[in-house]
Amino acid sequence: MSGADGTGERLVTRADVETARERIDDVVHRTPLDTSRTFAEMAGAASVGLKLENVQRTGSFKIRGAYNKMAQLSAAEREAGVISSSAGNHAQGVALAGQLLDIDTTIVVPEVTPAAKIEATRGYGAEVVVEGDIYERSYEYALERADETGATFVHPFDDEAIVAGQGTIGLELLEQYPELDTVLVAIGGGGLISGIGTVLKAAERDVRVIGVQPKGAAHAKPSLVADEIRELSGVDTVAEGIADTRMLETTFAIAREVVDDVVSVSDREIAAAVALLAERAKAVAESAGATPLAAALSDETDLNLEGEHVGVIVSGGNVNLTEHAELARTGLHELERYVEARLAVSGWPTRVSEVVETIESEGAELDVLERARRTSVDEPNRVPVTVGLEGSGLEHLEGVLDGLNSLEGVSVLERSFG
Repeated sequence: MSGADGTGERLVTRADVETARERIDDVVHRTPLDTSRTFAEMAGAASVGLKLENVQRTGSFKIRGAYNKMAQLSAAEREAGVISSSAGNHAQGVALAGQLLDIDTTIVVPEVTPAAKIEATRGYGAEVVVEGDIYERSYEYALERADETGATFVHPFDDEAIVAGQGTIGLELLEQYPELDTVLVAIGGGGLISGIGTVLKAAERDVRVIGVQPKGAAHAKPSLVADEIRELSGVDTVAEGIADTRMLETTFAIAREVVDDVVSVSDREIAAAVALLAERAKAVAESAGATPLAAALSDETDLNLEGEHVGVIVSGGNVNLTEHAELARTGLHELERYVEARLAVSGWPTRVSEVVETIESEGAELDVLERARRTSVDEPNRVPVTVGLEGSGLEHLEGVLDGLNSLEGVSVLERSFG
């Protein structure tokens, strides 16, 4: 097989990654590898190891590549400053690297970038410019600014130094999880999987490298199947951190050599993974970071993980609390562990205590209880009430609602599990 540049030479080698690790060693955390028996059972695997880059500095893996790139800039390039485009995590990586290296940084982000990521980026001293409805528009604007100002553009993924920096995760994986058979990695532009794949494909043991994308931004597999870059006209996914429309030349060339397959998952499966990571691993993950776990647990990806030791890259945890709560609730819906119901209650509000006591006695968690807006079908002598309940599963929640329905003066009118 020819090398990633078509000449027999790879664009990025394991030696490049090892050099990058020496360069960034005093800056980045060696993030933990947390094995989960629960997720192994759910995935049908021998074991599942979570590589927790959500606890990395800046809350994601991006500082690895950003610092590796910016530490190699000349004195003149540092003086001119750098500019970059990002959906959020790369922004913070570049901003922190700039702070540590005393380089002025400007970051262009799309409108969909969460406020928490923008404020964190500014907190590292970067100038943040919001421009474009999707990442591609931000990217184009940042390139224009770089041409105008003479600043160095630091690409979020299509750069050999960036790829080498991200690849340091692969070195840590081999050390922390030597029995590794398969690794699942989210793909946005492809920098992370290119770096990790470069290391794993140079390992002594054969490790399967699987990319994971949301169905609403699934450009990688069509590109690899066609053996040419395919670009989406738009994206539609909750995982804004990997909502790219295509890979570019560097990452595509490397991915052709090191990626064994790419699978896609739904936004609802991603939300379920967010909820499960919080509940079972006590890990706060953004939607992009939870995407590989969603693939491991999905019934539709045909990954055949039986008996394998599976590495899952939890690539980031930069999510505001409101968004995380909403994602987790959606995930519980997907897992059939959350129900919303509309009740008709007489004797309001004195009967509320009976409703609450019944829910508690049935072992469910009451998330929402509020008086609902009256509609034309509601009986005038009953008060419409909305409840949101969390339980252990569909059968449990059905039993709780049956208990409510048996109360005098309470009727369950509607119920929704998803």
